[in-house]
Amino acid sequence: MTDLSGFQHPRLARVYVETSAAADRRGGREHRRRLLEGLEGRVIEIGAGNGRNFAHYPKTVTEVVAVEPEDTLRRFAQAAAASAPVPVRVVAGHSEALPGEAHTFDAAVLSLVLCSVPSPAAALAEIVRVLTPDGTLRFYEHVRSSNPALGLLEDAITPLWRRMAGGCHPNRDTLAAIRRAGFVVDEVERFAFAPQPPVPALAHLLGRARLKP
Repeated sequence: MTDLSGFQHPRLARVYVETSAAADRRGGREHRRRLLEGLEGRVIEIGAGNGRNFAHYPKTVTEVVAVEPEDTLRRFAQAAAASAPVPVRVVAGHSEALPGEAHTFDAAVLSLVLCSVPSPAAALAEIVRVLTPDGTLRFYEHVRSSNPALGLLEDAITPLWRRMAGGCHPNRDTLAAIRRAGFVVDEVERFAFAPQPPVPALAHLLGRARLKP
């Protein structure tokens, strides 16, 4: 059994349950819908959180295996899975040890998770392992600002921020990490989004990628 003790943040998880609902009302729901539209076949979602994506999977998806390491969030995700429009199986696990044999998923979904995984490179390598050769990656992430001054500010606050926010790094260059992992980015939109009024608008990416031939 994978040791998940280092991923437990119950108080932060309960706050996230509330803030994620508020963020969805402010536009996050539409981001999630666009993230998942057109998916088909068997999908693995890494860091499923409290299951806010589940309601948006199209019926062309045959199964979602939703991986979540945090116990509190996983309980909420299991409840959300019960009313999902497609079969969703919520499992305990983390990004560097995904369930499943090699080349068994048609698509992988990353939704506001690469900011907080211990190693984006290791997580993406695992995704490459479990995807079929023609598999696709969908991603929705907040990333380092392209504004030089804001980017430096994010660099400066990251050491404190990640301790307060369950490992979240606001300064990661996620698009570069996806490309280094062996993906071709076919579509990406960059936009500013403030999930809640006290939080400043952060740079976000919404996109699609595929494995290099």
